[in-house]
Amino acid sequence: MSYLVKGVICCSPVNQMHKVTGTLFKAHILKNILGINEQQLKISRTSSQLSSEKANTYNYVIVGAGSAGCVLANRLTEDPLSTVLLLEAGPKDTFLGSKRLMWKIHMPAALTYNLCDEKYNWYYHTTPQKHVDNRIMYWPRGRVWGGSSSLNAMVYVRGHAEDYNQWSRKGATGWDYEHCLPYFKKAQTHELGPDQYRGGNGPLYVSRGKTNHPLHHAFLEATQQAGYPFTDDMNGYQQEGFGWMDMTVHQGQRWSTASAYLHPAISRPNLSVAEKTLVTKILFQGTKSIGVEYVKNGQRKKAFASKEVILSGGAINSPQLLMLSGIGNADDLKKLGIPVVCHLPGVGQNLQDHLEVYVQQKCTKPITLYNAQKPVNMVRIGLEWLWKFTGEGATAHLESGGFIRSEPGVPHPDIQFHFLPSQVIDHGRVASTMEAYQVHVGPMRSMSVGWLKLKSTDPNDHPIIEPNYMSTERDIWEFRQCVKLTREIFAQKAFEKFRGPEIQPGNHVQSDKEIDAFIRQKADSAYHPSCTCKMGQPSDSTAVVDPQTKVIGVENLRVVDASIMPSVVSGNLNAPTIMIAEKAADIIKGLPSLQEKNVPVYKPKTLETQR
Repeated sequence: MSYLVKGVICCSPVNQMHKVTGTLFKAHILKNILGINEQQLKISRTSSQLSSEKANTYNYVIVGAGSAGCVLANRLTEDPLSTVLLLEAGPKDTFLGSKRLMWKIHMPAALTYNLCDEKYNWYYHTTPQKHVDNRIMYWPRGRVWGGSSSLNAMVYVRGHAEDYNQWSRKGATGWDYEHCLPYFKKAQTHELGPDQYRGGNGPLYVSRGKTNHPLHHAFLEATQQAGYPFTDDMNGYQQEGFGWMDMTVHQGQRWSTASAYLHPAISRPNLSVAEKTLVTKILFQGTKSIGVEYVKNGQRKKAFASKEVILSGGAINSPQLLMLSGIGNADDLKKLGIPVVCHLPGVGQNLQDHLEVYVQQKCTKPITLYNAQKPVNMVRIGLEWLWKFTGEGATAHLESGGFIRSEPGVPHPDIQFHFLPSQVIDHGRVASTMEAYQVHVGPMRSMSVGWLKLKSTDPNDHPIIEPNYMSTERDIWEFRQCVKLTREIFAQKAFEKFRGPEIQPGNHVQSDKEIDAFIRQKADSAYHPSCTCKMGQPSDSTAVVDPQTKVIGVENLRVVDASIMPSVVSGNLNAPTIMIAEKAADIIKGLPSLQEKNVPVYKPKTLETQR
């Protein structure tokens, strides 16, 4: 009976109701407590995220510490209230703060070491080039502080005034010669002092060769014997002719943009620099750029820009990063599954470069650099440079050169020469085999235009590079002229006491057909890729940036490097890239452009003759 009573009490509806109510009440309280904790957790996470974002937020994030990036980092941090983060995929250009310990970069004569070393070099290769015997071309590009200015041959060439006037005519308004010349000058301190064309107070030191080598003198004498003028400054009034080259060498050391711009600014509290940091994506809110994602030490991180993200990765890396981030040809991006931020079909198009060949002659006297390349002499030269920054290690030896017109009717020079009292084989990857001298010669305004595209969505994969070399009849003709005109110079009396047999093309190569075959076998890149993020008017469907260097169709994003050139300049690219960055810095700061009107520029008396 008691058992039954207990059972009835246990199972009575009143008791059951009390239990359920208690359970519900407890659950309600628990839910409220958990809800508060969840909310607090969310607030805490958001707050931590915001504080992390704040810690990683700068006014400007610059991608690439190369020829342009170092200039921008310096100029934008001149304002102490302006904060900059500079991200570089490669290492520093010093070891334990010493340039001597990184002699492969800073000794001018050691330049071929890094041209062939993946440590400081992106080591790009093109697709097989069908018009040059299906050869795959090697493209070294700097991946180190200073970028390609830490790898190049240190030749300082601005190009011709008409190159910049043409940019302006093509839609890059405000980039004509009178608006660009002041920025070349602003950047430069020339050892010969300032004048109407040279600068005297800039961070970029420019000098002339000091070797006084008899073969350089013979070359310049031979060019005059062939009927060409001597020019005392090919970056000044008169580009046309032959003369002494300007070089970015200072006190016997390579004077890269890292030396000129980055190192002097590195101690500024408003500049942060990270090396060995690969930027993988630009971050967007809608079409507004807000920062970048990058990988450092295997960890994925983010950095935010309150004002702008600026790409200065160069003609390959900048378009690659734009495409990886959803800016480019929408059809190509969709095929790779990349969400499209902005359809901009010009990204990666309009690729231009300079090709060149080496015309080589054996030297009958033991005065070339052949002996200097023997191990015992290399040690001696290296030790002198390490001790005093002097001697044969203190120059790149490309101390003379020139610019000429390929034929009558050409308004300004379209062929460039560099003379070297040595023999170079396969980009310097193969040692010289004999006493010889050579000219590097090639056309400067090729009609062939290429492109680059993503291979995959992996930022570590190099893009597909298709320069489309030698794809026009005009290019073939110009190269033929390069060989013929060089042979004419080498045949002059000034070379009589030095001239041995021709090494390449070789005396057996005489007909146009034979010269064309030689060019297809031996022409190689002069390492001047450019124009893949072309500057122009927003109405131009092939333009990527406007004349303010802003990427068209999005906000708070710029490109500032050689990729924004509308067309390749008539000469080497380092000096023009530095000028672009100097000018862009003023644009970003909101300053009016510098301008120098009516600066005289040489024009030939007649176009009826080639020289």
